[in-house]
Amino acid sequence: MNYLKISIVIFLTLAASRFIPHPPNFTSLLALSFYVPIIFGIKFIPALILAFAITDLFIGIHSTTFFTWGSVIMIGLISNFLSSNMFTRISGALFGACLFFILTNFGVWSLGSYGYTLNGFILCYTLALPFFAYSLISTFIFSSVIESLYKIKYFKNFITDIKTR
Repeated sequence: MNYLKISIVIFLTLAASRFIPHPPNFTSLLALSFYVPIIFGIKFIPALILAFAITDLFIGIHSTTFFTWGSVIMIGLISNFLSSNMFTRISGALFGACLFFILTNFGVWSLGSYGYTLNGFILCYTLALPFFAYSLISTFIFSSVIESLYKIKYFKNFITDIKTR
């Protein structure tokens, strides 16, 4: 039952940040991908992917879905290695945003959108830089919010109660 409750909270948080009007790539996705496994455990990565998939059904499934979902899984898997303190967690979340940028744009390039040349490869990544900036900014902001909430004793107790029920 707790898995379901936490999964619903993950879905609502992700859905809110993806459906409320925002700049491109300015969502809680990357911060959640990093922090959910740290706070709730690695077993919640599938819940995060399911939430991502459900919101993608409304926003639109695309040819690079494998790369976006795969990036989220990889970010979640590395998160526990970068969880020792607030600095490493925020740095880790930003590293996750970089990983997302590298993998998803490789997916765009590998599907032939810019041609299979070095110039096409460079163009693919160059044109994605504004989106990457939004990803970095949103990941930093959402990570800071999560860190702030986690420092609040009431929130810590709430998380502990959910995990132990």
